[in-house]
Amino acid sequence: MTTGRHRDEAEAPAPTVAGLLLAAGGGRRLGGRPKALLPLRGRPLVEHAVRTLRSGGCERVHVVLGAAAGQVRARAELSGCTVLDNPYWESGMGTSLRLGLDSLTGTGTDAALVLLVDQPGIGAGAVGRVRVLGRSPGVLAAAAYGGRRGHPVLFGADHWPGIAKSAEGDQGAREYLRTHADEIELVECGDIADPADIDTPQDLERLRRTGA
Repeated sequence: MTTGRHRDEAEAPAPTVAGLLLAAGGGRRLGGRPKALLPLRGRPLVEHAVRTLRSGGCERVHVVLGAAAGQVRARAELSGCTVLDNPYWESGMGTSLRLGLDSLTGTGTDAALVLLVDQPGIGAGAVGRVRVLGRSPGVLAAAAYGGRRGHPVLFGADHWPGIAKSAEGDQGAREYLRTHADEIELVECGDIADPADIDTPQDLERLRRTGA
């Protein structure tokens, strides 16, 4: 028979970690090709990222679109996701991060695991390693590659107001993470993931070679 504190612990619901995919980029250095629609194994990159989040344990996934949002909605299979259009995406990643966190406020989500659409080398293994750190709304954690912080990043709900206040331009949460560096729990993922992003024509060619 379970009583007292042990019963309370047994009945306490597991923390809820939602996936937040930032997929608004316009691919300026890729000739204006929206990053969400770049091909990976014959399907848009945004689909691959959504599958990565779900396979890594995020049942709820919110996707922030921007460049060519209508085309992305029409061409990508995003059923089951909460899809948001950021009309200010050209102002930088900060606007997408704020929109995404705001969409999760009040949903009962304890933490948001943020993934960028243009890092296809980050798979479900890395997502899962970081996600399991989502033990409370106070968590602040990130994947590390050779000891250097990278994505995905895990933001407990207690941090969302501060992140939203500081997220500007393309910096996203960088300034907030810098000022809270001593609170961040890093988990090494360099053995199972490649954090390289798709930012130039050369990067796109590499994606085609490795992801065909």
